[in-house]
Amino acid sequence: MKLFRESSRRSFIKQTALISTGFLALSRCTLKDKQVVGPSGIELIPDPKKYIDLPQGFHYKVISRAGEKMDDGFLVPGRADGMGAFAGKEGRVIVIRNHENSPGSSVDSPFGENNELWKNIDPLKLYDAGRSKEPSLGGTTTFIYNEKTGQVERQYLSLAGTNRNCAGGITPWNSWLTCEEDVSKQNETAEKDHGYVFEVPATDEIGLVDPVPLTAMGRFNHEAVAVDPKTSIVYQTEDAGDGLFYRFIPNVAEQLSAGGQLQILVVIDQPQFDTRNWDAQKIKLNEPVSVRWMDIDDVLSPENDLRERGFKLGAARFARGEGIWFGKDELFFACTNGGPSRSGQVFRYKTSPHEGTSNESQQAGTLELYAESPDKTILNKCDNLTIAPWGDVILCEDNGQLNHIRGINKNGELYNFGVNRGSGSEFAGLVFSPSGKTLFVNIQESGETVAITGPWESFS
Repeated sequence: MKLFRESSRRSFIKQTALISTGFLALSRCTLKDKQVVGPSGIELIPDPKKYIDLPQGFHYKVISRAGEKMDDGFLVPGRADGMGAFAGKEGRVIVIRNHENSPGSSVDSPFGENNELWKNIDPLKLYDAGRSKEPSLGGTTTFIYNEKTGQVERQYLSLAGTNRNCAGGITPWNSWLTCEEDVSKQNETAEKDHGYVFEVPATDEIGLVDPVPLTAMGRFNHEAVAVDPKTSIVYQTEDAGDGLFYRFIPNVAEQLSAGGQLQILVVIDQPQFDTRNWDAQKIKLNEPVSVRWMDIDDVLSPENDLRERGFKLGAARFARGEGIWFGKDELFFACTNGGPSRSGQVFRYKTSPHEGTSNESQQAGTLELYAESPDKTILNKCDNLTIAPWGDVILCEDNGQLNHIRGINKNGELYNFGVNRGSGSEFAGLVFSPSGKTLFVNIQESGETVAITGPWESFS
């Protein structure tokens, strides 16, 4: 049974093919200091409200705030992180938003400062109720946005009882895969183990999804995922300084809950390859290396040792894998503190024509270092990323100091698109609406979701 309309698949493939072309000229991306202003002399206009500086002609609007009452009676949780945007009815946009909350962070709870609204939730819709003592307060909310009016028309809790929902990724069958960046184990307060991916359908109907962990995708510090629309293979990043890069081959296309095989990326003829470039330039800019994929077992290990066992088997090592986005037969992902300055890297993985099949060895996929920051004044701790409709890579920073939204254009030039002037909070979850008219982004510590509009055509 198909889980999505064929038109949805065509739209997804068309979008990924379009954005992929934006990377064709990035093969000389060295991120030089003189390029930070941008290829067109992009300058940011100081915001009189000292909230977000943006280029001339662009405007922001706070469309949702933590603590606001939602349409289901609960409160908008705090610490919003990754987001996915989907086409809704009559031109509306359905946005699913992660919340990176842990047990005990009641100030950011959807159930009130003292969790007083806890009694109003169906316990069967909670993944981990914390033995009614310390419930897990992460999860997702969904909001319906009208681009014509610039208003959120509805918002509600859509997944509850998980921990530290950081990033995730959209699927071609109109759902959001939300990831737990947490590996807590069952104990005297936690009812269940954590460290999983959950699936949330993109719907405008108020209600909570059944919280079913996709356990075959592994238990580790999940960050983000990207799905190949041709194969349903899911690629996964791990937020750890010695993390791995994973892929999950489902047993049944488009049905991740039916199980599958988790694999780890290995550089051919170079086992235990260290891409971090901390002590030496092991992987060089624009010099692709051929890779293969290796099965890994015991994917639910309570020891959180997948990355350690995988590295011993020969897997490549990465410096805090973060945001990831799929293009046409290739994907791009960020590593927050990779590079000799530990300021960030962007990688490209190009799939094999036989990706995920027994013929894959005939023509291997390749891994390429696309960008590497020489120091934190150029790019400082890249985190979530997305691809603009015109092809540029758009990155959020998370450095606890002065955080930017940065872009890398088709000539490999880095430019600033926005600066958080109101706080030291990270930008998170940036994603374009399907129309390309609106960029949604969260300011995590402020608990605010922002919609940015303006003359996007000036970038294309």
